Amino acid sequence: MKKNIGSADRIIRIILAVVFGALYFTGTVTGTFGLILLVLGGVFLLTSLISSCPLYSLVGLSTCPVKS
Repeated sequence: MKKNIGSADRIIRIILAVVFGALYFTGTVTGTFGLILLVLGGVFLLTSLISSCPLYSLVGLSTCPVKS
């Protein structure tokens, strides 16, 4: 897969994944909404680790800096 996530985007995704996980596991957010946040956090974490977002590929977006 071609990398299309830049450093700032990766950091933001990791922070959001940690926050979503903390909200779920501390019981602050429960039920269906809590599960949705937990899954979304997992997706954010996975896409930040592989530096590629399938949704960005579909739309043609890239936050990676252009190499000279």
